[in-house]
Amino acid sequence: MERTGGKYVEPGGEFTRDQRYIATRITADGRDGWPVEPGRYRLAVSRACPWANRLIIVRRLLGLEDALSMAVAGPTHDKRSWTFDLDPDGRDPVLGIERLAEAYFARFPGYDRGITVPAIVDVPTGQVVTNDYARMSLDLSAEWTAYHREGAPDLYPERLRDEIDEVNAVVFTDVNNGVYRCGFAGGQEAYEKAYHQLFDRLDWLTDRLRGQRYLVGDTITEADVRLFTTLVRFDPVYHGHFKCNRQKLSEMPVLWAYARDLFTTPGFGDTIDFDHIKRHYYEVHRDINPTGVVPLGPDLSNWLTPHHREELGGRPFGDGTPPPPPPPAERVDPVHTPLR
Repeated sequence: MERTGGKYVEPGGEFTRDQRYIATRITADGRDGWPVEPGRYRLAVSRACPWANRLIIVRRLLGLEDALSMAVAGPTHDKRSWTFDLDPDGRDPVLGIERLAEAYFARFPGYDRGITVPAIVDVPTGQVVTNDYARMSLDLSAEWTAYHREGAPDLYPERLRDEIDEVNAVVFTDVNNGVYRCGFAGGQEAYEKAYHQLFDRLDWLTDRLRGQRYLVGDTITEADVRLFTTLVRFDPVYHGHFKCNRQKLSEMPVLWAYARDLFTTPGFGDTIDFDHIKRHYYEVHRDINPTGVVPLGPDLSNWLTPHHREELGGRPFGDGTPPPPPPPAERVDPVHTPLR
């Protein structure tokens, strides 16, 4: 099967992300016609994808594993979408589909936008409900509260929402999407503009995090989740593959310590599959990496070196508690992570 995802670079131009997502929301009151119900929906993800990784982390931290099941697509895909090739017979055992596209077409025949992860699918009808990843994670925090585990942290506290939203907006533009604007730039000018925006923002984040443990307040919030999923991919992928090479993350002391602090926090590092991450970017983006060769490095053992961020204080889970270990079926292959 062809393992290329198609064309990503527009010669001579800037990369522009298509942000026309399915905006249907799953809410406690069901105002969009999709009420929160345990067991009704399935979260489709790939561990390779930073946007999906956010949902995996938030679901773990909130303890929603029993209420919202998870379908994990393989790390690579072709032009026709993500496939469930990790499952027996290449078919998701709950949804019964081989490709995530089937859930999109079940609701929108002829759907002509990106077949993206994360997505939430209504199990009874097999129809995609939403792929609006930014809203999805906030709704897991605010709308699924009846099914949060005891001790779940408040990742989107009302008193801090304005500040979280402000930080998220600039981090998305310059960092989360900024690395893609570097990697998919079709010309030197577009690349240099994105490169400078990225590293200027990383310098700003360094200054912000130099004296405080977390991005907003003294506990982990949605803002930390969103930044972490980019930082954890920086050295394995973005530094080389996307030409984000002023420095490696491991050469930026404050951000490196911050990322290691989160990585060793339950619910973060235990969701990271470095093999899936590298295979996705290097195998799928054939217009950037025509050979599809996947690098063997970097050495991952440094993720477990002391970070000393606890000296800044802060309470990772606020008044809550760490999540328990992931269910056995959802554990990352130990060969793909430095965590044991």
